[in-house]
Amino acid sequence: MQLFVVGLSHRTAPVAVRERLAIDPGELEERLRHVVALPGVREVAIVSTCNRVEIYGAFSDADEAMGSLRTQMIGLLEAAAERQEAREELDPPEVLFGRHIYTRARRDALHHLFRVSASLDSLVIGEPQILGQVKEAYDLAAKIGTAGPLLQSVFSRAFRTARKVRRDTAIAAQRVSVASVAVDLARQVWGNFHGRRVLVLGAGKMADLSARVLMRDGATLAVCNRTRARAEELAKRLGGEVEDWEQLPAALGRADIVISSTGARLPVLRKQLVADAQRARRGRPLFIIDIAVPRDVEVAVGELDGVFRYDIDDLQKIVGENLEDRRQEADRAEALIEEEIARFLASDRGRSAGPTIAALRARVTGVARAELNRVLAGLPDVDERTKKAFQALADGITAKVLHAPSVALKKEAAGSEDGPNLVEAAHRLFDLPPMETVAEADDPSDGGGQSASIKKASCT
Repeated sequence: MQLFVVGLSHRTAPVAVRERLAIDPGELEERLRHVVALPGVREVAIVSTCNRVEIYGAFSDADEAMGSLRTQMIGLLEAAAERQEAREELDPPEVLFGRHIYTRARRDALHHLFRVSASLDSLVIGEPQILGQVKEAYDLAAKIGTAGPLLQSVFSRAFRTARKVRRDTAIAAQRVSVASVAVDLARQVWGNFHGRRVLVLGAGKMADLSARVLMRDGATLAVCNRTRARAEELAKRLGGEVEDWEQLPAALGRADIVISSTGARLPVLRKQLVADAQRARRGRPLFIIDIAVPRDVEVAVGELDGVFRYDIDDLQKIVGENLEDRRQEADRAEALIEEEIARFLASDRGRSAGPTIAALRARVTGVARAELNRVLAGLPDVDERTKKAFQALADGITAKVLHAPSVALKKEAAGSEDGPNLVEAAHRLFDLPPMETVAEADDPSDGGGQSASIKKASCT
């Protein structure tokens, strides 16, 4: 059995295509059962997020499986086009498949799974959510029985590798969103936010996100907006209170942190207004995050004593620096993944040689015992001591003959890309049973089911 992946992601397809292939969580079980029944497909797990839809699995016949999955993906596109009104005109499914949907098999599929799990293929490198999403995808497949021993083996190693990447690199050390960077800057001024009052001007999304983080760390919230209804809506959603827009100077005097995102065409926080508020505040520090475009806060506000002013360019510069740090760490993570893949494949190849060695030993031992019995049958007067001596001689010759090929099979299969070729050659030279048959016979837990035949097979 071999590993494959068929899918598309934010790297290959726009959202207009991704949304047509997105699978509703309630439909995943049905989709898994449908795909695993396709010709050539033996095991299946599906990862479906806002940024990717990928089908991982095991195939017994590469051409047959890939043809089945290609038809399946095109079918999903066609079905989506029929049941929902597309937001924009798209190319026919056949064209979309060639342009946006990728297929990978064997080592390339393994490498892709490891990178996805370690968040090296994510929109934001190092983000932690994808590992949990991949785990959920595998757990569901295992629960309903579409994931067998091959997927169990490769997904388990992918999860361990992802944890090692996060532990041994700094890939997730730096914040990479405007909202999170704004909160980190505020923390440099205040240390912690317990008892601090956050004033949100406007009701923009990034202000919402920043306020949520600050409140989780103990801050209280007030919302001030020209349209009071929108302020009340945001305050209710976040658990804060409302300040009147006409009382903005007083609201500034009560605030410790201001997040401004109003959408106004001209600044709403001018230097004189903030200076007056600072006098009422008796010089207490005031941290202002201006994430509006056009800007809400005059540049000169930053000249006031005790006022810390940052605008969207300041925040995005820090985000960019943090992303660059992550990209440098990503190179270390890539090298670590390559090492883990090499170890995994070497271990897997070593295991794949075991059934062949056992079959070779059984074949040579059987021949030796048969010849010994034939000779002893022609010597009816031989005593038991002599029979045991003959048997010991046959066993000794068998062991010596088998030693070198057994060592070679273990060593080459574990340490060389040519290992599988050597295993295949052993089967041909000694007329051993087919490799899958050998694997089944060697597996005491094999009950004759679909997935039993791949317990000892290569996963690459």
